[in-house]
Amino acid sequence: MNRTLMNWSGGKDSALALWYSLRSGQYAIDTLLTTLNAANRRISMHGVREELLDAQAERLNLPQTKLFLPEDSAMTDYQQQMGEALEPLVGAGVTHAIFGDIFLEDLRTWRETQLARWSLTGVFPLWQIPSLQLLDDFWAAGFETIVVSVNSQHLDASFCGQVLDRSFIERLPPTVDPCGENGEFHTFVYRAPYFSAPIAIEVGEIVSKSYQYKTDDGTEMTSTYYFADLQLGVV
Repeated sequence: MNRTLMNWSGGKDSALALWYSLRSGQYAIDTLLTTLNAANRRISMHGVREELLDAQAERLNLPQTKLFLPEDSAMTDYQQQMGEALEPLVGAGVTHAIFGDIFLEDLRTWRETQLARWSLTGVFPLWQIPSLQLLDDFWAAGFETIVVSVNSQHLDASFCGQVLDRSFIERLPPTVDPCGENGEFHTFVYRAPYFSAPIAIEVGEIVSKSYQYKTDDGTEMTSTYYFADLQLGVV
């Protein structure tokens, strides 16, 4: 089998990509690779606490590789830390990297360009599979997930902190991808067929946070996200 690292966000797409990869029998997972905010120790873009990430890894019985980045880190910082994380893995024999991307061509091209620097092969198990088909597979396998982050440009705060089930999908505006592939929302998986046990969770406060950024033409923009402060519950 190919020795592989799993790019793990804790959400449904990476969870399903891992499920497909394990069932193929082609990949042995060496580590889960996750990027976190260094200041608050939460998963980047998801806002999920580090202890919840650790609970997933424990139930998967897999080691972790964590990248802690400053909130305002530049791409050069990311690339430097990624290189420092990948070098020992490649040296130990890792040859492949799994991603949960579905249909964003530019993102896949960028990932493959970066991987080539370390002679790694990208694996994209969900690629070009229709979003609703992926969700049907996800639910049929026994996964359960909750929405932890919502982009206010696409959805209001009421969607944050909700379980992603069929009724959730039915309430989405037609412009929103059912898997949130365009960054409309992010999730946290608390039950999975390969977990040794489900993760008990409690949904805390829904908070908002705004980010400033510049478009390719230099225009300054602001994006606001809603986050559900998910916490470990009591079994």
